[in-house]
Amino acid sequence: MTIRNYVVATVKPWNVELFHTRHSDLPGNWHLIQSRDELSAEKLRGLNPRYIFFPHWSWNVPQSILEICECVCFHMTDLPFGRGGSPMQNLIVRGIKETKLTALRMEADLDTGPVYMKLPLKLDGSAEQIFLRAAILTWDIISEMISTEPESLPQIGEPENFQRRTPEESALPQAATLNEMFDHIRMLDAPTYPRAFLEYGNWRIDLIDAELSKDSITARVKITKIGEE
Repeated sequence: MTIRNYVVATVKPWNVELFHTRHSDLPGNWHLIQSRDELSAEKLRGLNPRYIFFPHWSWNVPQSILEICECVCFHMTDLPFGRGGSPMQNLIVRGIKETKLTALRMEADLDTGPVYMKLPLKLDGSAEQIFLRAAILTWDIISEMISTEPESLPQIGEPENFQRRTPEESALPQAATLNEMFDHIRMLDAPTYPRAFLEYGNWRIDLIDAELSKDSITARVKITKIGEE
């Protein structure tokens, strides 16, 4: 029986941790890539992987790598709705409470490839909690894919594109309901993401661990001098 090689390319700590806890229970040889420089066509051709999985990858993947094998990415919308950047934040801003984690084959164009499978994903809790929930589902999909090698099918429906959010958009909105303010804080509350903030003179105040009550929000704050973070 042929032993297959698999590659996981990711930069987020929750996905790296799950790689170490989940891959040992799966068949095959597994390889982890954690930086853009490691993702070389020469290295990947030497590995000859069946799949390259890209959970939460931050860069475009060159065509030379897409041609090596099936490259699989994971997008937090029910594609073709929500193609593009910052999917989780864009969903929460729109008041959406539940979405799908879509596993699709990567193409040169962003989020346009055929779909392998989708799993439901709830959007309650902080961004970190949602990302961890999505990471667990990602490994459920990976396990199913290496077992069944499903066919990918074209996306169905009218595409709707999202725009990637900028760090400046993390500033607290001046006009918002209590629930909207709470959603704004929680959807940015994850490591490596620009937290919800406000500026007061030369100071920046970041908000984390928000909790919503009937008529107020409580949150921890981090105060830093602007330009000295």
